[in-house]
Amino acid sequence: FTTMPIRRAIILLAIPMVLELSMESVFALVDIFFVNRWLGNHAVMAVGLTESVITVVYSLAIGISMAATAMVARRVGEKNNEAAGEAAMQSILLALAVTFFISIAGVWFAPDILRLMAADAETIAIGTGYTRILMGSSGVIMLLFLINGIFRGAGNAAIAMKSLWIANIINIILNPLLIWWLGLEGSALATFIGRAAGVGYQLYQLQKGSSTVHLRARHIILNLPVMKTLVSIAAPGTMQFIIASGSWIVLARLVAETGHADASAGYQTAIRVLLFFILPAWGLSNAAATLVGQHLGAKQPAMAEKSVNTTTRYNVYFMAFVTVFFVAGAPWIIRFFTKDAAAVSHAVLALRVISMGYIFYGIGMVMANALNGAGDTRTPTLINFFGFWLFQVPLAWWLAKGLSMGPLGVFIAIPIAETLIAVAAWLVFRRGKWKLVEV
Repeated sequence: FTTMPIRRAIILLAIPMVLELSMESVFALVDIFFVNRWLGNHAVMAVGLTESVITVVYSLAIGISMAATAMVARRVGEKNNEAAGEAAMQSILLALAVTFFISIAGVWFAPDILRLMAADAETIAIGTGYTRILMGSSGVIMLLFLINGIFRGAGNAAIAMKSLWIANIINIILNPLLIWWLGLEGSALATFIGRAAGVGYQLYQLQKGSSTVHLRARHIILNLPVMKTLVSIAAPGTMQFIIASGSWIVLARLVAETGHADASAGYQTAIRVLLFFILPAWGLSNAAATLVGQHLGAKQPAMAEKSVNTTTRYNVYFMAFVTVFFVAGAPWIIRFFTKDAAAVSHAVLALRVISMGYIFYGIGMVMANALNGAGDTRTPTLINFFGFWLFQVPLAWWLAKGLSMGPLGVFIAIPIAETLIAVAAWLVFRRGKWKLVEV
């Protein structure tokens, strides 16, 4: 991708990445659709609160994934495919070690997790099994994210996209069948089986050498220098997303506390719709991360910067369109997922208010991923810490409880904080220190 025009490179990378991450968001939409239709607001609340907590696993997966993407992209840019394969295998070993402990803790403490998230007794009774299955399958979630990051770093985004197609088709088929048979636990099992099939496809492609990166038996041996580099990039990158997901956990609890089951069900439904469109924009920003890594590996920092500026422009166009779509069509969109009048009113309000910051979300995503792709994961981590924990969480608490605005206060705090974060990331990117990072 360092030898072709920027616009063409972005399109070739972004289209499969956008489709890939759209498919990732389909998991949440499928779950919430069938659970809303058949199992009621307490089940929806259980699904939403569990997903809010499991974002910690997503954060770990994304952190290790961005380290793998940065290293693989840099090695591919240097035309060193053997080193790229070794970095990929070491990142997989790291991910498996991390998720082993998370899975055990999640299964053991499932009811306590729901209780901590302000779930009522009925939600805990309905949702404990669902939470156990999802938390116990943390390793599969981790690998699906991570290996797709490896493919993106290598420029093989089409393989990443296909793995999620497979996972989603299986989930869509199994979800209604297993819900009918097993209730809420059936939805979790369908998601696990679908993701496991996607991981199987990924590993098959890596093993047979269909992509630029090829895993070999000798790569299984622990390589301390490579592992150390991965950890040094992944640790702040993981904290970057744990900081963000931790704040979302607090917001989900605030909505549950101040609005109870109806508001929580509406908020969780709206969040899944919002994520369906945020993740494609994130896919476009991932194209910038890959291009930054490969151009820096090829000693072309000016082209890396141009890639980011062009991608930002495309993301702004997309997010502006989505904002208009949400503001105008919120009631129709939400009623597709739930007919409950109380949940609909909260969801429509959440969708309209939160989407007001969509253009800034798009800018912030590209800037943060550009820094991550260069290997500078520390700077976006600091921005997230100040933006989410020192601004968004206190603001949401003050509006929701201090001013007695309830869930609306939480909704308002989100776009305000995201706008601040986007502006900060843009200013840091303009300084250009990321061009000097060594990976």
